[in-house]
Amino acid sequence: MRYDVPGDAALEPLLSMQSGLVTARQLGLAGVSAAAAWERVSAGRWQRPHRGVYALYSGALDREAAIWAAILRCGSGAAASHQTAAELDGLCEQGSDLVHVTVGADRRVRGDVDGVRIHYAHRLPATRHPARLPPRTRVDETVLDLLDVARTAREGTDWILRSIRQRKTTVERLAAALARRKKIKWRQMAEAMLVDVAQGAHSMLEVQHLRRVERAHKLPRGMRQRRVAGARVIWIDVDYDAFATRVELDGRVGHQDEGAFRDRRRDNRGAVGGRWTLRYGYAEVFGTPCDVAAEQAVVLRDRGWTGEPAPCGPACTLRATMTALRP
Repeated sequence: MRYDVPGDAALEPLLSMQSGLVTARQLGLAGVSAAAAWERVSAGRWQRPHRGVYALYSGALDREAAIWAAILRCGSGAAASHQTAAELDGLCEQGSDLVHVTVGADRRVRGDVDGVRIHYAHRLPATRHPARLPPRTRVDETVLDLLDVARTAREGTDWILRSIRQRKTTVERLAAALARRKKIKWRQMAEAMLVDVAQGAHSMLEVQHLRRVERAHKLPRGMRQRRVAGARVIWIDVDYDAFATRVELDGRVGHQDEGAFRDRRRDNRGAVGGRWTLRYGYAEVFGTPCDVAAEQAVVLRDRGWTGEPAPCGPACTLRATMTALRP
């Protein structure tokens, strides 16, 4: 894009870095007066998206330029955060035109800033990424910011799982960032979630199976997300290798079209190798986890497990279901 740079003002490096936007202070340091800037705005050659911020072109601001404009309006040290930082780092798609910006807690942004939600943080110098542009919080800190404002535990856990599944961060980095936070919503849930993910659960369906089926009913611990190499690499959601039994947890995404073909090929190869596959979806794992546990217990005992499953509570249907399956 061509920018309308006045005279020999040394603004090109800033414009290239800041998507064509500069502040009134930056203009002044380059020798451009406030009167000259306003003249160009009045002539339609420049725009002023926020007070003290100028776009040195006449076309519409794209998303990155809008984010830069918000950050520059909020002042030195400001950074995109929350959903906006997640958007910049590819954790999510753009959800709205709103821009989230965090500034240091030692200062305040004066006046209303249209289309911008301002947050304040004491640790911003430590949580702000040192190099990425537009300025933003580090991925780990972004995930925890979103956890802190999540309305439900499910929403919060989704951010944790999404960031790890997309390989934007790791369990270890998130746990370290969480430990540095003195106050945060859903802390206990997040700590438990990170333990579960460290054991291989990479989706809400897998976490639910680990917690409410396997652990709750004292079933043997399976190996999660096991990689099996061969002519083609296959992944096993939960593998009870000692008992030649596999559990596949099929959410909607990844189990259609080519994914369905991979599932069949994996199950068929397992059958050839003497392994049984049990397959469950959201309805079973979330709706009737006790019955799922009963089915798994019966199969695992048939395959050599000598342990004893346990009901998860007074209303648990484990025993009744096992009796119905094996009178």
